[in-house]
Amino acid sequence: MKDEQSTREQWLRAYDDMMVRVKTAIEEAEEATLPPLKRMVEHARDTAVELEELTVEEAEKIAYYLHRDLEDAGKHLAETGHELGDWLRFDIHLIEERLMDVLSRVADHTQLEIKRFEKELEEGPPYNAGEVTGPGTLVCNSCGETIRFHATGYIPNCPACGHSVYHRMTVRDEID
Repeated sequence: MKDEQSTREQWLRAYDDMMVRVKTAIEEAEEATLPPLKRMVEHARDTAVELEELTVEEAEKIAYYLHRDLEDAGKHLAETGHELGDWLRFDIHLIEERLMDVLSRVADHTQLEIKRFEKELEEGPPYNAGEVTGPGTLVCNSCGETIRFHATGYIPNCPACGHSVYHRMTVRDEID
């Protein structure tokens, strides 16, 4: 049985590994018809299970987190026309070049798919304590406290009020 710290580290690595696999799938698909983002994430998830990096249940969770973050990044790019750095909400130099390259490539290719979800997702998907997220800034839905992630990490309960549900910081949050 894995200890909790080992499992947490494994999930953070798995998130980054799945992101790289999605990037690779996108690059391969550029010469043919680009498959939908969901299938690429599912392929990355299935590969993690086949390689016994994660259990099926763990891979499902990580794939959900990854898909959520990619949708949110694509939505931001489609809505605002800003650069991916604006979505991340902190100095780009703090992010490893590899991760930035992966996020940029994946987010650019998801814009068309994201437009479909815009009508359904007014504020975006919830980010819950205990889940994994990629780099960026989350805002507590209860008190407005912000938490910045400079790398893939676990979402904690809000340090200000203890609540557990967040949303990704948007231009609207900065205006308020």
